[in-house]
Amino acid sequence: MMMMNGGGGGAKVLPEAFDPAAVAPEPVPAAVADLIGNGAGGEEGKAAGGGKRGIVLGRNVHTTCLAIEEPDANDEFTGDKDAYMAGVLARYRKTLTERTKHHLGYPYNLDFDYGALAQLQHFSINNLGDPFIESNYGVHSRQFEVGVLDWFARLWEIEKSDYWGYITNCGTEGNLHGILVGREVFPNGILYASRESHYSVFKAARMYRMECVKVATLISGEIDCADFKDKLLANKDKPAIINANIGTTVKGAVDDLDLIIKTLEESGFTHDRFYIHCDGALFGLMMPFVKRAPKVSFKKPIGSVSVSGHKFVGCPMPCGVQITRMDHINALSRNVEYLASRDATIMGSRNGHAPIFLWYTLNRKGYKGFQKEVQKCLRNAHYLKDRLREAGISAMLNELSSTVVFERPSEEEFVRRWQLACEGNIAHVVVMPSVGIEKLDDFVNELIEKRSTWYRDGTVQPPCLAVDIGAENCCCALHK
Repeated sequence: MMMMNGGGGGAKVLPEAFDPAAVAPEPVPAAVADLIGNGAGGEEGKAAGGGKRGIVLGRNVHTTCLAIEEPDANDEFTGDKDAYMAGVLARYRKTLTERTKHHLGYPYNLDFDYGALAQLQHFSINNLGDPFIESNYGVHSRQFEVGVLDWFARLWEIEKSDYWGYITNCGTEGNLHGILVGREVFPNGILYASRESHYSVFKAARMYRMECVKVATLISGEIDCADFKDKLLANKDKPAIINANIGTTVKGAVDDLDLIIKTLEESGFTHDRFYIHCDGALFGLMMPFVKRAPKVSFKKPIGSVSVSGHKFVGCPMPCGVQITRMDHINALSRNVEYLASRDATIMGSRNGHAPIFLWYTLNRKGYKGFQKEVQKCLRNAHYLKDRLREAGISAMLNELSSTVVFERPSEEEFVRRWQLACEGNIAHVVVMPSVGIEKLDDFVNELIEKRSTWYRDGTVQPPCLAVDIGAENCCCALHK
């Protein structure tokens, strides 16, 4: 039997006894011993000297993982195996229901119902290649994807003929793509990002080997444009690639886009020497409905905008939207014969279900629906901040935000129970449409009860947060 050698050599002769249907007797190797320690989040998470907190890592999932149990040798799917898996899934559903009740620290809208889309789960929908060019693969959802992109293009004020975009797998991919386009437009450009930018921005700088300058921030978390100007003037010979935060990760601060542009112009950077990527992961969809909020618009000299679909929109799987100018994308795209399409995305295969979920929700809610949800979130965020302050707990809420920042709970088990995101001495609650007054009351009441235990004997005091959120928002012994 002959087999062609794909490496350019001659044909390779296979043994006479070769059986193409044969399988290895032991295709699965024996399980190896667990070499991973279970100490994550242990002693390293305790406060270091001087009261400084260390990073508290989560639990090691190897201790709770669901092992794969191989079927019997006869390959028959027995009733016992069916019952076992059904039981596992039922318990998992119960866990999800319980954890959803105590979900406050991460910006995910859990209020959705996509039962009408269950009929599509039987199809492998893949939007590989360019959203605007149909590839040879016919099981796609480009018609939904482009409809969603057009909706966001209208929101951010750019004509259909002037933009290019796609549905990403998450907000991080949107940032990776936006910054990559900036790097391709300005190969020797310097990336400027505030210190409170999302970690994916600095990941992009490392991945693309870009020179990155971190800019200071104000107490609010907003970029400090005075420091930004100093750093621009120190690098006037190189183009600027800027990450503008439309809501920072921890404090929900919104960078003033107009002030950033003005600072660039005052520093001698003409519009053809800078590229601005707007990271609107959460607030990119909220800002258009908030009075006095800086407007994100392609009528301004920006290069790209990204927003997450699983956050405020409420998509059940991670996804996002990335839009840039058509004349920029040509620096990045390449034609691919295998796809009969053009490649200008980060990933190859892309989730074709996500655009359908986004399309479905945008149709159901529309601009008016999102406007009502934004107003609800802002009202509830102010309610939470007021309740915390009335209880003597340090708390801050930026004017344009639904992210309430407050003192980090002393007990890590409480942090995990409410799934809070923490950094140093502060934690935050992101008030989403799925977070109502009842849940906020439950949280605050439990926090007040716990604090009465943590600080009962007076030997331990709540931390001073003046440096983190300002003296006027701090309720420590020194500032209250």
